[in-house]
Amino acid sequence: MISWMQKHNKYLVWTIWVATIAFIGAGFVGWGSYDFGAKAGNVAKVGSIEIPQSKLNMVYSDIYQQTNQMMQGKLDDKKAKEMGLVKRAFATLNTQAKILNFAKDAGIIVSDQEVAKSLENIEAFQKDGMFNKEIYDSYLNTRRLKANVFEERLREDIKINKTLSLLTVDALPLEIETISSAMNVADKLAYTVLTPNDVNFTLDETKLKTFWEAKKDNFMSKKAYEFSVLWTESSDTVVTEDEVKTFWEANTFNYTNADGKQQSFDEAKAKAMTDLKLKKTKKAAQKDYIAFKKGKLESTDTLTLPLADSQFTKELWDKIQEKNIGDILKPKVVADKYATLKINSIKEPKTKTFDEAKNEVSELYTTQTKKEALSTLAETTLKNFDEINTTVSDFITLEKHDNLKSLNLQESLQFLQKLFTSAKEKGIISISDKVIVYKIVEQKLLPMDGNKTDLVKQTVNQVKQNIFESNVVKALDEKYPTEVYMEGLTN
Repeated sequence: MISWMQKHNKYLVWTIWVATIAFIGAGFVGWGSYDFGAKAGNVAKVGSIEIPQSKLNMVYSDIYQQTNQMMQGKLDDKKAKEMGLVKRAFATLNTQAKILNFAKDAGIIVSDQEVAKSLENIEAFQKDGMFNKEIYDSYLNTRRLKANVFEERLREDIKINKTLSLLTVDALPLEIETISSAMNVADKLAYTVLTPNDVNFTLDETKLKTFWEAKKDNFMSKKAYEFSVLWTESSDTVVTEDEVKTFWEANTFNYTNADGKQQSFDEAKAKAMTDLKLKKTKKAAQKDYIAFKKGKLESTDTLTLPLADSQFTKELWDKIQEKNIGDILKPKVVADKYATLKINSIKEPKTKTFDEAKNEVSELYTTQTKKEALSTLAETTLKNFDEINTTVSDFITLEKHDNLKSLNLQESLQFLQKLFTSAKEKGIISISDKVIVYKIVEQKLLPMDGNKTDLVKQTVNQVKQNIFESNVVKALDEKYPTEVYMEGLTN
């Protein structure tokens, strides 16, 4: 490992690119694994850089996990394909490869010492604020990663950061003045807020059936499985506090809070104890599996679950879908115990009858019909705006947005963000299930707040940085062409 961190140097702090942190967080433990069927292990070539299938799979895993978390665990492979997650993963690697090509041609290098100092400042690998090699090695072993693979990706991230830092240009006085003016515009509005309750709607059974007929293939029952289950409990497995603490020390990177910060032993103790009990119970679960397979043990439970039910992990469901009726799966962790599953039967999806789908169809039809009616009402309201009663606001800015009636703070902010990026004097803006019809009746420029100079400068620098980076990537597209070896990675 890079000459054991260049003899333990612990003091230079590097800013690690977000991809590396996502890499650590995801861990590549099977979230959204994807068979890309690449050519000779590579999926594409960008300039002189090959993109291996393994790297694409890792980035895809990152994006899959992040998206699944946002969807509260409801993402599956079919939805991921519809959302184009594979294309997003490849686009990320494609852009990175172009920048790395440029860095190579420009002679930008990253030394082993820089990688070492960056690695030891990753909090997930620290104990008491210091890099801990045992934690790092344990992390690599748990994820089945080689140190050189992880460290090479870290090296690339640092090189990309170095390259992009060349685009940093400080804000000019005229730019600061221009942005300041835009940020200090205040508008007085006449507006009215329309909601679905403002439209007349009656559910018509005949129209509902017609709606269902046109979309009935979208209303399918879920694929379902019936299992015989042999549970192997871990709750009775005996562990001492010293064993738990030793286990926690070796796996601290697995115990973080909602903010991504490592938990103390006291905070992580309960979870670490459960994990250790499961580890010590694994051999017993394997023995139960063998006995169950030979008919020496009977199942202890029967379960019927729809595909992707949250009672099982995605990893377990992936394994189940590879099996057939009568197959027995090796024990897997379910909650705080092991489950050995035998597939008794599989019920394939089928189109629901109208009665079976009625509640879902009614909800979709009602939402869609009200949305269409609300859009029509908004157009009529805008056309007759000067003839209706409206609410008139005080002068508002992006910072002062708490005085818009019928909108909460979040809705007000979303509305004003759209308003201040629009060139229309009057118009219609949709926020969630509400529609705001507005007209700007007065506008003025507020004096510049001297305390906000740094904020304005940061805003200008960020805008310039984004523009420069976007234009550089466009230029690199021409300089370093992409050769894709398989279909489905680009539009």
